[in-house]
Amino acid sequence: MKNTFFIALLITITLPAIAQMEPLEISLPQPMFVGTPSNFAVENLEEPLGEARPPFLAPSGTKNVAFEKAVFSSFEPRKGELWRITDGYKEATSYSYVELGEGHQHITIDLEEICTIYALTLWHYHMSARVYLDVVIQISDDPDFIMDVQTVFNNDTDNSLGLGVGEDFNFVETHEGKLIDTKGVTGRYVRLHSKGNTDNEFNHYIEVEVYGKNLD
Repeated sequence: MKNTFFIALLITITLPAIAQMEPLEISLPQPMFVGTPSNFAVENLEEPLGEARPPFLAPSGTKNVAFEKAVFSSFEPRKGELWRITDGYKEATSYSYVELGEGHQHITIDLEEICTIYALTLWHYHMSARVYLDVVIQISDDPDFIMDVQTVFNNDTDNSLGLGVGEDFNFVETHEGKLIDTKGVTGRYVRLHSKGNTDNEFNHYIEVEVYGKNLD
């Protein structure tokens, strides 16, 4: 009898929490190539899933809090305007991407207020299959990323960026983008680092979506 009571209590507690979770609605651009090539000479490469990415569950009311928010970069873009990174347009075209310089570069998105962030999706460049190197993603309340920095993704396995040794996989760019579970961290600023790609030394972004809720 006692066990039955505790089971009923557990169901009562957990069901509302489950009911508040729902799949994120992530609109995808058109694919530019079929399949996901895996013949890259890159260590620690994520295996292709071979099918569509499963839905990501997030609390009800979660939205893209980065939409049309200001974007800043380590250096002025060689091509494109930074506002394109949060404009909602993800198609792979000659004018949809932003190109930063060679080597280690980063962009920072100002969400304008502190948010709880559950996930983000990143499209570097998906006109052709390639791998971007030393991808590190951090979240902070500090625009200079000196204090209270939380790293939510890091595949810089040799710490060449000086931001810590990463254990995450390298990944091939596709039209699905790279979805990263940020596990409900809080912060106002999102910074994305990279250090060139398998095709050239430059860094590119088509779109970044940050899925969260305002703290109110």
